[in-house]
Amino acid sequence: MKKPLVPTAYVLLNSDLGSDESIISEVKQILEKEDVKYEVQGVYGVYDVVLKLTSNDAEKLRVIITNKVRKINKVQSTLTMMVIEEQENL
Repeated sequence: MKKPLVPTAYVLLNSDLGSDESIISEVKQILEKEDVKYEVQGVYGVYDVVLKLTSNDAEKLRVIITNKVRKINKVQSTLTMMVIEEQENL
């Protein structure tokens, strides 16, 4: 049985040096007020923070990423990957 398709986005964030913990905290504050499920972690490598967002509304994910997450102070850049919903159940 196939599971229902749920819009999902992965957002990789680059931050100012040493600001990853404050960004993670701010992401949590923002997303606790939204009707989305999320996971946020600091990571080693090219990016500093990885964020996974899921919602029943793909447009809501786009709005949150564009208007809230990307505008967090000390976020230098982001890379967003939206899951191709049609391929989730292959």
